[in-house]
Amino acid sequence: MKKTTQQTYEALLNPELLNSVEGLLLLSKMIIGGYLLGQNQSIRTGQGQVFRQYRSYQPGDDLRLLDWKMYARSGRYFVKESEIETNITVKFVIDASASMLHEDRNGIKKIEFARLMATTLGHLALQQGDAVALYAVNQNQIVQLSPRQHRQQLPRLAYELLQIVPGGGFPTVHEHPLLYHNQGGHREMIVFVSDMYEHSGEIYETLEQLSALKNEVLFFHVLGQNELDLDYKGTVTLEDLETGQRVQVDGQKVRKQYQEHVQQHLHQIAQRMLDLEVSYDLFSMDNPLDKALSDFLKRRQRL
Repeated sequence: MKKTTQQTYEALLNPELLNSVEGLLLLSKMIIGGYLLGQNQSIRTGQGQVFRQYRSYQPGDDLRLLDWKMYARSGRYFVKESEIETNITVKFVIDASASMLHEDRNGIKKIEFARLMATTLGHLALQQGDAVALYAVNQNQIVQLSPRQHRQQLPRLAYELLQIVPGGGFPTVHEHPLLYHNQGGHREMIVFVSDMYEHSGEIYETLEQLSALKNEVLFFHVLGQNELDLDYKGTVTLEDLETGQRVQVDGQKVRKQYQEHVQQHLHQIAQRMLDLEVSYDLFSMDNPLDKALSDFLKRRQRL
């Protein structure tokens, strides 16, 4: 069932849907539904601190959840269910620099993939009762959405994501100080989506500042599969979307050396993220978003 649902949403994955509020909401709902169905897990109840209801004990339930006072009164076993107490804001930080316009071989741009990722995780966060906020930035533009828990926050999030116009480079920490302000007053989980393209360490500096605030920071590194493989045939012209610089290469001749260099670079990034105490995951735009959901849920449960 999970495979069928996944195939359905992937078959619908196209720029037309990715560039409309309705399309983003539809795709996010399908992705979450397929993931939760495949995992057979609930996002509604757990061992939280807010009491919800009693239910009869079922074989396999955690014995630590039995309410012995209820047993003493009734002679029957009851489990005390609770809702996960939510007191955090999930803030999506989107890299809106020009390099996010890079298009993978499936015709999807990085910024479109980032929008879908943020909408899907935002959808899931709101279902869990979290507040959701947005901060997208480049040297020319800032797109913000203040944290809210209301159900209308999801279409607002999708709408604001569509207002992002990638351009220029990623700014320095001094050019976007509002990112470090906690508007909701709650603990924050920062979900940073970027291709990690920088000129002088500005993204690392931003991550260092965010990590210093003692919030949980998740860095989702988005790359096109064609960037990872350099699967171009013959001589091609590659352009730096942020500087306009161009270079001609023979894909077949340099592919092996290029791939080795990429793997070394990714290893260095992962090590640096470890030093910064930032959770790091690499996502190829060829792959489904199940892993992003899984990583998000695991870390959300830790909070």
